[in-house]
Amino acid sequence: MFLFKGHETHSRSFVKATSWRVLGSVDTFLLSWLFTGNPAAAGAIATTEVITKMALYYGHERIWASIHWGFKEHPEEAQTVEQGKDQ
Repeated sequence: MFLFKGHETHSRSFVKATSWRVLGSVDTFLLSWLFTGNPAAAGAIATTEVITKMALYYGHERIWASIHWGFKEHPEEAQTVEQGKDQ
């Protein structure tokens, strides 16, 4: 699929999504506990949202990895890529 020809590997995007979701889930848990006063409800909210937000983040990262807008190509990187094509 054309959207997934980015600069990062799938495993890198997955690890980034996982680490971000751990941080985000701790934040969600603490805020939910603060607002509800119920740690069990806070845990249920944090557990549910981790699944949906990991999937959304992963897809978001893969789409952005395929968009070349905003990347600055360094001359030495371009030469390395060109040399690799010739071999």
